[in-house]
Amino acid sequence: MKDKKYDLISYGRSSIDLYSQNIGADFVDIKGFDAFVGGSPLNIAVGCSRLGLKPALLTGVGEDKVGDFIIEFLKKEKVETSLIPRIRSARSSAVVLGIEPPDRFPLVYYRDNCADSQITIDDVVKAQIEQCGLFEISGTALNIEPTRSAAFYGAEVAFDNDIPVVLDLDFRADQWHDLRSFGITTRALLPKVKIALGTEEEILAATLSDAAQVSIKHQQISAPEITGDIDQSIANILSLGVETLIVKRGAEGVTVYDNKGNKQDVPGFPVKILNVLGAGDAFASGFIYGYLQGWDMYKSCRMGNASGAQVVLQPGCANFMPYLDESMKFIEDHGGF
Repeated sequence: MKDKKYDLISYGRSSIDLYSQNIGADFVDIKGFDAFVGGSPLNIAVGCSRLGLKPALLTGVGEDKVGDFIIEFLKKEKVETSLIPRIRSARSSAVVLGIEPPDRFPLVYYRDNCADSQITIDDVVKAQIEQCGLFEISGTALNIEPTRSAAFYGAEVAFDNDIPVVLDLDFRADQWHDLRSFGITTRALLPKVKIALGTEEEILAATLSDAAQVSIKHQQISAPEITGDIDQSIANILSLGVETLIVKRGAEGVTVYDNKGNKQDVPGFPVKILNVLGAGDAFASGFIYGYLQGWDMYKSCRMGNASGAQVVLQPGCANFMPYLDESMKFIEDHGGF
């Protein structure tokens, strides 16, 4: 890693996240919001930085005050921002979220003409993917042009330079004009992907054949209910060339599948949940940290589980990602690796 400019480049969404200040209140009764930052790739980059890695974020923000807010936060968190274009013709993205533990977390996206969907192949060329140790992509970056082609190009460059590509499936149903297109597009990218991460629902979405399989209750866009054969979906994804598929199972931890037919359960750290939003991104940052240290899959996933468990105790995402000493103490206090 010493000869690389960045330990990782994280590609895709970024936003200002407005979280309900009235925890437990129905959405219509919310009186105020706290302003944080978010977007899966941004969260992952911040989480990796706090663990001691050198991350860069490849996203887009508008020529607006929200863009200033996002960039300033990233600079304070020591995430490289030089790869982020300011796009005059688009707006920085925004998300509004409710917090109704233990199992309701409604959210509303404001992503019409959003800047992070305007990333181009030229932006990826400038980012010099070949100078990073790992390239992480968010599935939502595949939903529209030009960011879709830019993501494919980045994955191709990484693949051709033996740089591992990590895909966080990141299925957000309301960001796709046809739910089936999420799977069609994702499956086209998977041959370039070394490691894929996703919940059972996201894995089912990646092999979706009928939009009727998906239902969303209480506007929980990040937690759809999807019917299907999970074992067959896992097999289908691995058959496309993915070396490792990590299935996130919440408090139960994760299950790791590889293309040699092996399966391994990695237990989580059960805690009392305040807010599940951002837990998967925290997992990814902890996992990527361990992976880039050369740890085995079990230990890397255990690190990811610890990061996720710490974030679900908090009312936000990137702003509450754990630092390395916090994670190590948390793991030690909860039985070790």
